[in-house]
Amino acid sequence: MKKRKLELVIISDVHLGTYGCHAEELLAYLNSIQPKKLVLNGDIIDIWQFKKRYFPPSHLKVLRKIIGMASKGTEVHYITGNHDEMLRKFAPATMGQVHIANKLVLGLDGKKAWIFHGDVFDVSIQNAKWLAKLGAYGYDFLILINRWMNWCLLKMGRERYSLSKRIKNSVKGAVKYIHNFERTAADLAIENHFDYVICGHIHQPKKEIHTNRFGKTIYLNSGDWVENLTALEYSFKRWRIYHYNHDKLSPFFADEELKEMDMNELIASITSKKELEVEGEFPKFGEDLNTLDQEGLSQDADGV
Repeated sequence: MKKRKLELVIISDVHLGTYGCHAEELLAYLNSIQPKKLVLNGDIIDIWQFKKRYFPPSHLKVLRKIIGMASKGTEVHYITGNHDEMLRKFAPATMGQVHIANKLVLGLDGKKAWIFHGDVFDVSIQNAKWLAKLGAYGYDFLILINRWMNWCLLKMGRERYSLSKRIKNSVKGAVKYIHNFERTAADLAIENHFDYVICGHIHQPKKEIHTNRFGKTIYLNSGDWVENLTALEYSFKRWRIYHYNHDKLSPFFADEELKEMDMNELIASITSKKELEVEGEFPKFGEDLNTLDQEGLSQDADGV
């Protein structure tokens, strides 16, 4: 089956290394597309929970596939998140077609897109990281229970059910947090003259126009590959939220050449002569943006 050619694809919150990750579904999706740019907007690898040594073959195949896409010319940007924050000390850096950064600014058909994970708005992560990590373990346990429950429901011929979604939608504090997160991101984007602001982190896929007295912007969120199985696609000057569960994908298999190559060969195929080229400063759009570091964002987001 012919792959769909796209200008840009953004995925986030895959959480490789956790029980909730839908690695096989993500691999099927990646095998169905051929993007010019692929942005991994944080929490792709769940380094927080690496100690339990859970990393099945399907999770490794996702990494192999991404590196394989880079070796074939796809420009891959890895934006760091809170669950893979250990990579932040390497940013910004480039290895062939793979770029590591804490945030990204892209020009899209004359418009500016501001892309970052979004954990800088999360007070629990900024001020009580141990509490956030404890919550992550509880969330993973909830997902594990939900998987068993859904297996039983499918055997009974009934639809899947998301416990975590039900909890989020029923808790007023969670609903308010999500609303504040979206509003804060949009207001900052308008203040700094961005046409698009693109986040992950809250696992809520969204495409929505935000306006205030200073202007307007389009807020986008790529969702996740734990509950929603979603991605953002940009092509022909239009954004689309892709839902794996709504797509009738034919079975896709890994490319034959990918199956035959080991990880060392894949890495060698995308690495330039300079194995690790540390880039200069991040692209700037005005001096006001230079002050928008993580500390500044946290101060602006105190109300979140």
